[in-house]
Amino acid sequence: MLSTYTYPKYAYRRPPEIGAAPLRRVPLVVVGAGPVGLAAAIDGAQRGVPVLLLDEDDTVSVGSRGLCYAKRALEVLDRLGVGDRVVAKGVTWNVGRTFHHEREVFRFDLLPESGHRRPGMVNLQQYWLEQFLVERAAVLPGVELRWKNRVVGVRPGQGEAGATEIDVETPDGRYTLQADWLVVADGARSPIRRMLGLDIEGKVFQDRFLIADVVMKGELFPVDRTERWFWFDPPFHGGPGVPASQGTQAGTSVLLHREADDVWRIDFQLGWNPDPRDAEAEKQPERVIPRIRALLDQQGYGHVDFELEWVSVYTFQCRRMKAFRHGRVLFTGDAAHQVSPFGARGANSGLQDSDNLMWKLALVMQGAAPERLLDSYAREREQAADENILNSTRATDFITPKSRVSRNFRRAVLTLAAEHPFARGLVNSGRLSVPTSYVDSPLSTPDRTRAGDEFAGWTAPGAPAEDAPWPADDGGGWLLERLHRLGEGGSGFVLMLFRDLPTEAEREVIDELAGATVPVRTLLVDPGGLAARRYDASPGTAYLMRPDQHVAARWRRLESGAARAALARATGQS
Repeated sequence: MLSTYTYPKYAYRRPPEIGAAPLRRVPLVVVGAGPVGLAAAIDGAQRGVPVLLLDEDDTVSVGSRGLCYAKRALEVLDRLGVGDRVVAKGVTWNVGRTFHHEREVFRFDLLPESGHRRPGMVNLQQYWLEQFLVERAAVLPGVELRWKNRVVGVRPGQGEAGATEIDVETPDGRYTLQADWLVVADGARSPIRRMLGLDIEGKVFQDRFLIADVVMKGELFPVDRTERWFWFDPPFHGGPGVPASQGTQAGTSVLLHREADDVWRIDFQLGWNPDPRDAEAEKQPERVIPRIRALLDQQGYGHVDFELEWVSVYTFQCRRMKAFRHGRVLFTGDAAHQVSPFGARGANSGLQDSDNLMWKLALVMQGAAPERLLDSYAREREQAADENILNSTRATDFITPKSRVSRNFRRAVLTLAAEHPFARGLVNSGRLSVPTSYVDSPLSTPDRTRAGDEFAGWTAPGAPAEDAPWPADDGGGWLLERLHRLGEGGSGFVLMLFRDLPTEAEREVIDELAGATVPVRTLLVDPGGLAARRYDASPGTAYLMRPDQHVAARWRRLESGAARAALARATGQS
């Protein structure tokens, strides 16, 4: 049911800076206690960085909002200490089905093979994720949470070491802080972005969608077959401005999938009407309930009762800031980039922003890496934003075609897909979130293998790590779990060596890396197991893994000079 959770244990308290002098200077301020800001604060605290987290509210979000969390985001949440709670509470699914009218034209499986700890996708209302993250942050000694603290002014410092001044408004008055670093996670409308006069560029799509979170009083699918269903030109949904009871108009779509607590998320395409009064009318129960009832009747669930939990109308956009880094002010999540909800790329991308940023920021703040390492955050995540915007724009153009050519193309694809496999790959109801591979990153060391030693597969430098089961005779569990556990309390860099026991020469390199300025720990991996097959590893193959579990470098034979150079490159020191 809709959460009204507030934070009684961590409620508003009068900040000690009100009326005090001189100005207090803190190492790091994070603004915005949504999923991305909370993730950044938790990650920083786990790496030994004290974090002051400010938010203007003291409750979780309203409605499902960010809903679908992909496998990669779940792996990030594992490292933040909340992955198990998210998976246990949420609804797991891997299969999506797309229909044209009543006929299925496309089906996909996000995780067609076994041997992964996490599923392809988990659906969970954003308010639950926020609650889990808040409760995790509250037990970490390095996080100070301040609710009802609204940032009203920001003045970036001058020079490399200049402090950013932050004006904060509270129920007891205003105060000003100085921060060495500021991470901005204050959402799509980002007040801080506007305060600094920074632009966000892209495209706003002239179409509107009605979102309804609906509590169902009965099962719509068998419990063991939770799926994502998407209809083009559904037989139960009227066209733009047409009630469902008056029939179907070509060009509409509907999305249905399940959330926690017997709540179902339904998105109805409404068409374009810029009048905000019309949007308010569409949210009224007398307009929403008939649409839902028509869907249930057509699917054979007319006997199922339901009630509305949350309703919203949205117009979506694909935009990003030109640059995510502005000196010691760093933008993340929706404050930096926005995409349409089709493909679940918003929250997933935002969590990967914080995962990419915080290990770099921690090394810089601790003096173990130069400040230019943070330029790679901007470069890598701007690349990721461009990929997400490209995929999101393509999906949106297919779902909401505006020209005669694009409408004809969609009609032809959907008609052909019912009979011809070649057309099914062209059906686009939202290419779902996948992690970016940083192949062109300045931190990645390109492969330099001899003829016959080339790597197969896609875990090249820059790629995210692949999971695999850990051998039961060695304690069981999962490879990514072992990587994280070994990296905790250190720099987070891990050398994966596919050996039962290292050779004497390999041991010398391992010891050298362990004593580096940014120390590297070593994980010996079974050279004959599933992990070796996924990494195309033979005995002696080595992978240098970054703290965010992306590949920094790999070799068929571990050598000192190459390993030291790759570590220096991955930490911005060369």
